[in-house]
Amino acid sequence: MKGNATGEFEVTLLPLQDDRAIPLFGRMTIDKVFKGDLSGTSQGQMISTGTAVANSAGYVAIERVEGLLDGRRGTFVLQHNAIMDKGVGTLNIVVVPDSGTDELVGLTGKLIITRADGKHSYDLEYELPE
Repeated sequence: MKGNATGEFEVTLLPLQDDRAIPLFGRMTIDKVFKGDLSGTSQGQMISTGTAVANSAGYVAIERVEGLLDGRRGTFVLQHNAIMDKGVGTLNIVVVPDSGTDELVGLTGKLIITRADGKHSYDLEYELPE
């Protein structure tokens, strides 16, 4: 079954303190509340880096989502990979294979995030076994 889930989310990012500092690296927790076709929460961690060039950076993150996806309950994991190249961003977020549980076993997909007027929205293109 192919599906498309859309809605909005709120995100809270909090810096984490590391025992050893690595120049230009940062680490944060991610907490989200999803509303819409995907309703639930997520928790995760992000590692990021800046560069000596303005508006160039990168981050990777993993977050575990728990909730309802189009009426099906379960959890799954999202993996983020993003770069900013002199202000031009590329963001890739995918469902980690075989991370779905309960009614979301077998979930695959890709999440697109849009930010406009200070709000975050999502579009999750996904597939689930029949």
